[in-house]
Amino acid sequence: MKTIIPLTALLLLSATATVLSAQTMTYASFMQNVKEKNIQYFAEKYNTDIAKATAEAAKVFPDPDLVLSAADNQERSLQMGYNFDAGLEYTLELGGKRKARIRLAQSEAELTAALVQDYFRNLQADAASAWFTALYQKELVEIKQSSCAQMSALARADSLRFTLGAIMEIDALQSKLEAGSLLNDLIQSEADLQNAVIQLHLLQGSEQLQSTDSLAGKLTFTKRTFLLPDLMETALNNRADLQAALKSTEVSRRNLQLSKANRAIDLGLSAGISYNAEVRNEIAPAPMFRSIGAGISVPLKFSNANKSEIRAGKLAVAQSEAACQAAEQQIRAEVLQAFNQYTAACRQAEQFDTARLTDAETVFRAKRYSYERGETSLLEVLAARRTCNDIRESHSQAILNCLTALVELERASGVWDIE
Repeated sequence: MKTIIPLTALLLLSATATVLSAQTMTYASFMQNVKEKNIQYFAEKYNTDIAKATAEAAKVFPDPDLVLSAADNQERSLQMGYNFDAGLEYTLELGGKRKARIRLAQSEAELTAALVQDYFRNLQADAASAWFTALYQKELVEIKQSSCAQMSALARADSLRFTLGAIMEIDALQSKLEAGSLLNDLIQSEADLQNAVIQLHLLQGSEQLQSTDSLAGKLTFTKRTFLLPDLMETALNNRADLQAALKSTEVSRRNLQLSKANRAIDLGLSAGISYNAEVRNEIAPAPMFRSIGAGISVPLKFSNANKSEIRAGKLAVAQSEAACQAAEQQIRAEVLQAFNQYTAACRQAEQFDTARLTDAETVFRAKRYSYERGETSLLEVLAARRTCNDIRESHSQAILNCLTALVELERASGVWDIE
């Protein structure tokens, strides 16, 4: 007994811990976790900080150079003395190079911010689609659980009826096979649901992907009315990828401006002091003296004769402008396609109503009752069961299609209000 009690207590504690670890996941908490804890998005946001740091680094002025030198003019043998030199050299940038670098870095930082924003736009749309897919898998499991339970009960009843001689063996065998087939479908649906939940945990940055969390809510859809011209205008104003394309064009122009500024000459400024020791040579004696000097160096920019860099910069600007136009055209097409898909999905969902679902279930129960009374065949019962399942699954699929189409429509139009 001393050994059995601790083991029993351990099993109870383990079961309790498993129950406590299972939590109900809601759509609001899931989307909030995606926003705050998604690892890939967290890594992408580093790009914004890196770009801001790079923009600050562009404001730095060129560093001066400290020049030190010393010379020994054979002091020991000829007594010609020695000298020390110290000076500063500085490159004075002309042509607005520093200003062009700062503007370019700022434009690149804004481009990076737009790209990160566009990444989050796609992330939240993908997360919402994954959530609705998980709810759809949950409903499939519930449908198949109900069917499996009903067919298992029918198979047990048929086995008993065959024993009593009320039905033929082939009918009992057919019921058993049908129940086994539904059980296999249920096992696969449960695996699909588990994989969908794993995907949800991955999107919200959970360290433990294997979890017994349950999903709150049902797969429901309320039709919303959208006006295509308003969606098109909103997309052109709000889409982060279009803003990124515009910023990319601005970056190309800033690069061209920097290339032009780099063609300007830079002045080299220098200043220094020199100390010369006394020369005690008998032939050419000289007293100790100090000298101060300053100078300017002007580069000879023969390289400016080659204008390939300027030409490449102009071509890059033209390329980015064409890419921006292509992005705008692509956005128009995406909005129109998403709108058409949403409209079609809503029309398909309207074909299903609660009455059809109730009628299918009623027909199955009636067929089963008639079969148990010997008034109909088993094949009619199985056909009614399949019809009922098909209608319920098609209804769930239609709702999922509507929700997915809504997500894609809002992704394309650059808005987000799916709560």
